[in-house]
Amino acid sequence: MATGESGTGGHDSTALDEIDLAGELMIAASASRAERLAAEQIDQVLLRRDDQQPSGTGTDG
Repeated sequence: MATGESGTGGHDSTALDEIDLAGELMIAASASRAERLAAEQIDQVLLRRDDQQPSGTGTDG
């Protein structure tokens, strides 16, 4: 397994972020009583995650 970002242009970091996000959405889905997460629930997970990132590392741009 490769570590760091040397020679990858940050792809490893991006992949890890996507894996973390998918995990957070799966946790939210498993905690929900509904068959599917509503768009509002997904937004809450995404916004909560975005608020937890240090400034300068957000996904806007």
